[in-house]
Amino acid sequence: MSRPQTPPRQFFPFGNPFRMISPKGSNLPSKLAAILNAFERSLAERLRKLHPSSKDDVLSLSWMKLAMELLCETHSDIKTLIKELDLPVPDWNEKWIDVYLDISVKLLDVCNAISSELSHLNQSNLMLRCVTHNLDSAESKRLARARASLGQWKQNISSSNSRVKNCCAILDSLGESLDLPKVKNSAKGKVLMLALYGVKVQTVFMCSVFASAFLGSPKLFDLKIADTYSWGQTFSSLQNDVNNEIRSTYSHGKFTPLKELEAIDQCVANLHKIIPENPEVEEVKPLENAVSELRGKAEKLSEDLHLLTNEVDSFFQIVLAGRDALLSSLRGS
Repeated sequence: MSRPQTPPRQFFPFGNPFRMISPKGSNLPSKLAAILNAFERSLAERLRKLHPSSKDDVLSLSWMKLAMELLCETHSDIKTLIKELDLPVPDWNEKWIDVYLDISVKLLDVCNAISSELSHLNQSNLMLRCVTHNLDSAESKRLARARASLGQWKQNISSSNSRVKNCCAILDSLGESLDLPKVKNSAKGKVLMLALYGVKVQTVFMCSVFASAFLGSPKLFDLKIADTYSWGQTFSSLQNDVNNEIRSTYSHGKFTPLKELEAIDQCVANLHKIIPENPEVEEVKPLENAVSELRGKAEKLSEDLHLLTNEVDSFFQIVLAGRDALLSSLRGS
């Protein structure tokens, strides 16, 4: 987590490459149209599930866990769709293969960056648990160490993560290639590209939200999706509400939009005020309630980080399995 030291770098410094992209190939054979419609209905339903019921849902770790869980489901769906299309890999256009492989390797890098920051948050949280242990004693030396550690925690949690910064460049690249190759003379190919477009939109948006949560500054997309997509309006509404809440958080000077981390930061600030700089000579106010609150929030954060990390690992494995399956088919052919 880092505070922006320089003006935040905007995505796409040379202009927004996104345009209103309309689905093509509406005259698909009924079987292929049914496959595509089923995929897009599932995508729309997942986007609806993510729509926050209140601003407090953005960004909570439970909401982020759900977002990653639903992203896993969408990527699993694309594997199922490829099987249903019965489009053998040797029949794939070379551009389609390049697109799939390019997306997958970049997503693996994004997963590694997210996992790196989750590990950083967990290590910082362990520091707080040591602090609460020291605060169980009224011994002046332990109180002084605890007070110093609270200050170190804030510095640690605000430190820059270069892997997450690099993740932004990857997301830029994914966003710039959102418009997938045009398909001629292949109805199955059109279905594949339209489905991959939906996958990319959901993936790029959700990963940009994660990057914004971890970087300490908004690094968000504003994707323009044609209403002719059955999931277009649902996505646009979700994107608008989530992005607005994140931007509002940072505009008010908060160092993170993560609800659980913000709550812990308030507990840390409160304890830092209560513990005097020199507890040997100054009276120490009762700490029991404040320490108990911090301990409870730190334990809950640890549980939530563990669950989210598991979902990110699952996403990594799904992307890796799809990539390996494609490469294996190419070698076999």
